[in-house]
Amino acid sequence: MMQNEIFELLRFEEDAVFDDLYPVHIQNLSQLHWTPLNIAKQAAAFLAESNAKILDIGSGVGKFCIIAGYYNPQARFYGIEQRRELTLVAELAKKELNLSNIDFIHGNLTDLNFEAYDHFYFFNSFYENLKPENGIDQKIKTTKELYNYYTRFLFQQLDQKPSGTKLVTYHGARKQIPQSYQLVENSCHYALKFWIKD
Repeated sequence: MMQNEIFELLRFEEDAVFDDLYPVHIQNLSQLHWTPLNIAKQAAAFLAESNAKILDIGSGVGKFCIIAGYYNPQARFYGIEQRRELTLVAELAKKELNLSNIDFIHGNLTDLNFEAYDHFYFFNSFYENLKPENGIDQKIKTTKELYNYYTRFLFQQLDQKPSGTKLVTYHGARKQIPQSYQLVENSCHYALKFWIKD
């Protein structure tokens, strides 16, 4: 096995090695803000049906999508992120790994057509509106009203999805999930939850 092949395997086994894809200030945010490797692998395995279009809501620097896309070439992963800098960083990481089944979108999730996506991953990206001191930066407006607005919006969009829609939440609140979604599995002391819509 060649040295760069060994490095690529290691990259997808250890968070610290994977995070070397990113600038140092982005690496420093990893533990609190980016999905850990083991979580991304579990979530993606549940969501990644053949030809499925999976949306990561608040994708940050794209760590979930990149890991998910690497292990699941049969599915397509999309990340929506409102911070342009993070979207650009995600694009650079995707190009370095030459992954073609991933797309990053700079924008607000409220502008998306949720009908275009089959399944969803959500690592409570709204939480910084309640605890701005724990946010990624101070470059976007954060308020409790925005938290409630985004939560209501996501709830409504998920509720309109057809039966069989899958959702994975990581550190999410039950009130963000419509009652029509049934919890089918959990992991990591209930932090990681797997849902299917009735």
